[in-house]
Amino acid sequence: MERGESISLPDTFMPDFHDKDAVLRMPYKTLGQTGLKISALSFGASSLGNVFRSTNETEGIEVVREALRQGINYIDVAPWYGHGLAEKVLGKALEGIPRTAYYIATKVGRYQPEVDRMFDFSAERTLQSVDESLQRMGLDYVDVIQVHDMEFAPNLDIIINETLPALRKLQQSGKARFIGITGYPLKNFRTVLEGSTIKIDTVLTYCRACIHDSGLRDYTPFLKEKGVGVINASPIAMGLLSNRGPPDWHPATKEIKDACAKAAVFCNDNGCDISRLAMAYTLGFPGVDSTLFSTASLENLRKNISSVYNPLSSKEEEILKEAIKRYIDPLTKCHWEGVEVEEYKRQLQGIHNQGSFKLG
Repeated sequence: MERGESISLPDTFMPDFHDKDAVLRMPYKTLGQTGLKISALSFGASSLGNVFRSTNETEGIEVVREALRQGINYIDVAPWYGHGLAEKVLGKALEGIPRTAYYIATKVGRYQPEVDRMFDFSAERTLQSVDESLQRMGLDYVDVIQVHDMEFAPNLDIIINETLPALRKLQQSGKARFIGITGYPLKNFRTVLEGSTIKIDTVLTYCRACIHDSGLRDYTPFLKEKGVGVINASPIAMGLLSNRGPPDWHPATKEIKDACAKAAVFCNDNGCDISRLAMAYTLGFPGVDSTLFSTASLENLRKNISSVYNPLSSKEEEILKEAIKRYIDPLTKCHWEGVEVEEYKRQLQGIHNQGSFKLG
C-alpha cells in the first residue's frame, strides 16, 4: 500500500446510500494537498455525452449511481463532452444523492465542435462557463475546476495570466474548492506550475501512464514535490490497448497503433485480455492518485471495478512483461504530442484564410 492510501471509510460515505462492504474494499488516496480522499478508480463522465458512441441515457444514469454506491467518489466531466450533454445527464444522475457523497471536477476552455469556437481561455468566458456548468448539473459548487487541454491556448501565458486568475476568483466566490490543469503534453505542467502565482492543486493527463507510454513517471516526483494531486485518465489509451482497437480519429502514429494491435493479439493468443492488463498496469502506476475511466455500460463498470479487487495472476504478469518487451519497447516514439494541436492550427488557419478571401 502506498503512502496516502487508506482502507477506512472516506468522508463521502453515506450509510443510507453506499454499499459499505464495497466502500471498505475500495482503496482511497489523498489527492495532493487538497485533503480529498478519493477512490483509486474514478469515473469520467465523457461517455454520458456520447463522445465514444451513442449511449442509453437511462443506463448511463444508473452507471453513475452504481459507481457511487460501489465506492467511486470522484467524477470528472466537462462542457466539451457532448457540448453540455454530459453535464446535463450527470445532473440527472445525481438528483437525490447527498452532495457530500461525491466529489465533482469539471473544466473550462473547450466548448463547441466548430474549430473557430472550440477553445476560449479568456477570463470572461471562463467565469461564464462555470455558471453554465453548475446550472446544467444542478449544483452550487464543484470540488475541482480545471483548465481543459491547455496546449490548445495560443500560448501558456494566457493560461497563467488570465484563465487561472479567473479560476481563483471562482474559488474565492465559493463556486469551486480547488483548481486544476489538464492536458496531454507533460512539459506544459512544469511550465504552468512554475510560472503561476495561483496555487494549482491538481493535474489531469491521459494516456501517459499506460503500457505503451509511461512518460508520466518522469514528472511525478516534480508534481509530488509541488504538492499537486495527479489523476491519469484512459488506462486503455482511448482504445489502443483493447481487442477492438482505437477509433478512426485516434491521433496515435501508425507505428504506435500497429505495435498496440500486435500486443493485443499476442495477449489474446495467450488467453489474456490486454484491456485488463492495461488497467492493472495503470492502477499500479507510482505517483498517481486516481485512474479515470469512462463508460455508460453497467457491464463495463463492473468489469473495471473488478480490476481493482482482482490483481493479475502470475501468468498475466508474465504475458504483460513479454508483450511490452516484444512490441512496446522497440517503439521509436511512444506518444503523439503536437499532432492534435498542429491539426487544430491547420484547420483554424484554413477558416481564417477563407474569411480573408471573402473580405478581399
